[in-house]
Amino acid sequence: QVQLVESGGGLVQPGGSLNLSCAASGRTLITYTMGWFRQAPGKEREFVATIFWSRTSYADSVKGRFTISKDNAKNMVYLQMNSLKPEDTAVYYCAVDPRGSLRSKTYEYDYWGQGTQVTVSS
Repeated sequence: QVQLVESGGGLVQPGGSLNLSCAASGRTLITYTMGWFRQAPGKEREFVATIFWSRTSYADSVKGRFTISKDNAKNMVYLQMNSLKPEDTAVYYCAVDPRGSLRSKTYEYDYWGQGTQVTVSS
């Protein structure tokens, strides 16, 4: 069993930056796939970024602006978000897939955090 807790969300102006954190407990994440997803009001949850070992993959909408990283020693995953846009407003979720490999589908992930709200507005 893996427990995930996200933090770092908040209100930011367009063009600003936020760094989301995801703390994992229960298992070491070194061999697991980690992902970030988001869900805006009235929309389905969508893929943002994933990391497996040192390999990463991003949604086209965030490529070049967001960076996913992982600290295996601390069992932490991060999402650095730069050049934020109003359309990035959503609840952001951290997720774990124990099977490995880069994955972008919500059903491929077994464990989820409770989410952290990100609001981009002037």
